[in-house]
Amino acid sequence: MNGNKPTESTNILILGLGGVGYYLAKRLVHEGYAITVIESDSAMIRHADGNLDARLTQGNAMSIECLREAGAAKMDCLIAVTDNDAVNMMACLIADRFGIPRKIARVRSTEFGDKDSILNAKDLKIDLIIHPEELAAQEIFRLIKLRAGNDIIDVAEGQIQVMASRIPEKSPLAYKKLKDISKEHREFPFRVVAIARGITTLIPGGEHELLPQDQAFFMVSNENLPRLMGITGVEQQKRHRVMIIGGGLVGRRLAELLGKSFEVRLIEKDERAAQELSFALTDTEVMQGDGSDSDVLISAGLLEMDTFITATGENETNIMSCVLAKHLMNSPNGNSRGKQSKCIALVNKEDYLVLAATMGSDIALNKKILAGNEILKFIRRGELLSVAHLHGFDAEVVEIVAAPNSPITRKPLSKLDSSNYGKIMIGSIHRGGVWQVAVGDTHIQSDERVIVVCLSQHLKDVQKLFLA
Repeated sequence: MNGNKPTESTNILILGLGGVGYYLAKRLVHEGYAITVIESDSAMIRHADGNLDARLTQGNAMSIECLREAGAAKMDCLIAVTDNDAVNMMACLIADRFGIPRKIARVRSTEFGDKDSILNAKDLKIDLIIHPEELAAQEIFRLIKLRAGNDIIDVAEGQIQVMASRIPEKSPLAYKKLKDISKEHREFPFRVVAIARGITTLIPGGEHELLPQDQAFFMVSNENLPRLMGITGVEQQKRHRVMIIGGGLVGRRLAELLGKSFEVRLIEKDERAAQELSFALTDTEVMQGDGSDSDVLISAGLLEMDTFITATGENETNIMSCVLAKHLMNSPNGNSRGKQSKCIALVNKEDYLVLAATMGSDIALNKKILAGNEILKFIRRGELLSVAHLHGFDAEVVEIVAAPNSPITRKPLSKLDSSNYGKIMIGSIHRGGVWQVAVGDTHIQSDERVIVVCLSQHLKDVQKLFLA
């Protein structure tokens, strides 16, 4: 799996089509990998057969004969993402006997895989262990510690920031074309690299307008971030009061991470679970109640909160609770802090992500995508330097090096093939030892590092543009 792009010999075997498996298969097929899938559920096989250009086998992921028939001995990588931890771990041990060089397993339990565990990753013959709930909890923890009211992603070794901000009705940027915004703020360069509008993600051009309720991603150099915050109205402030709805694996782990540094209140609907959590989470105030009930939220102190997080196992509950919380905090009866409060929703259905981000959640997270992207980064090593998913957007931030004589090096950005318009945007380049925001007359040279924003389904087009 070395080199700049997948070859015909890059064969990947995926065990399990539920959640992460289907997401990965779809992405990897689109990027040119040869995918074989083993799935025991016939209904999932039938669904995938009409939507996925992969070799599909119905069978047992731990069946040695099934693995042999699927061509395990010829595989470059195994991804075990069934719903059973034990199956995934055992499959990696079997795969090692087949000689598969890279083995990845989704394991919900955090008791396995660490160097201090009784069975660590080396013992289990696993090269990468993915804990989806831990990834989600750690990502929300990271977001809460950020200095702004919306998501900020460090790229280019922290020299470039990608900041998300909702556009309010009275924003000075509302109803303006991006080209006019650029002219108006010539004193420092920044770019709008993605817009979530309704259920659609846009990679905008100069003629696009920013509209109220758009969730926009801005790219700017680190030193100019405070100036951009001033224009967009995002305030730099520390979050310190947090409300979590749902005490499952993600909610509980998040409370553990936050409890020592923040004031945390957790609402759990199930009475027995709430009682258990109250004993286990010594640094968190645990309350029993329905987090989708406005009276419960108000009595629990919603209007005093800086961050509101929904982490139940129900998509609809998470999304609608965020909508309700946002409404209550922004109502005339809400306090003056409400408009700066952040709402984060855990959304397990991929199709709901953009909808959640535009309805009421400032940030929508998906465990499947978080886990899938960790696996994709591991597989792509040597192809793309890094990939970050824009939360709530169907878009990616990619760092890549321009190969000699690649299409991107032949013309300035403003004269590139228009077929990539609306799919790919060049955000920044590394030149003269520093990162700088790219503009229309920027001409990328061979071996320069570049930050690209693209729709998720067009990562392959980025590779075509930058690789010879």
